[in-house]
Amino acid sequence: MGLTMAPFYQFGFFGEETSLVFALVIGLGFGFFLERAGFGSSTKLAAQFYGRDLTVFKVMFTAIITAMLGLFWLAWLGVLDLSRVNVLPTYFIPHLVGGLIFGVGFVMGGYCPGTCAVAAVTGKMDGWVHLIGMMAGILFFGELYPALEGFYNSSAMGEISLDTMLGIPYGATVFLIVVLALAGFYFAEKIEKRLASVKSGS
Repeated sequence: MGLTMAPFYQFGFFGEETSLVFALVIGLGFGFFLERAGFGSSTKLAAQFYGRDLTVFKVMFTAIITAMLGLFWLAWLGVLDLSRVNVLPTYFIPHLVGGLIFGVGFVMGGYCPGTCAVAAVTGKMDGWVHLIGMMAGILFFGELYPALEGFYNSSAMGEISLDTMLGIPYGATVFLIVVLALAGFYFAEKIEKRLASVKSGS
């Protein structure tokens, strides 16, 4: 339907050096918008786990469906070749364990890797503590990798996607996720208002 030209890097529109420049610009932009959304505050981030402020859920889910719809429509128009978009392989058990560790750390500290970097750059000491801790954890894992390599590569599922797992068309999966997002936004507002009314005693 259109002239396929994306992903730009894979089609040779720019090289390795230019891709690094793009990565830097996108990273700086991502950090800026995280800070503007208030994600440089551990108090705001941790509030989502108590239902008091679900901004993190709403902003991140909005980013996900925006990217997903962009990929879908660009592919439908023939501009983007989805088969050239890199999908990381899934290792079910290691990813599950990693997700649990990540979640516990997020609840305890109030930061994820990206937001602790934002907090650190804006001068928050707890952000620096978490950033240094994250770097130490990466180094520690690297040192232990030979002993953990078997577990790290276990329960491999290959490059899978939600539509293939559910056995439904890609377009139907996109529609389903958008519907779930809208429902999530609706109930997030309800939860916030409910807890606010309880807190105020009304």
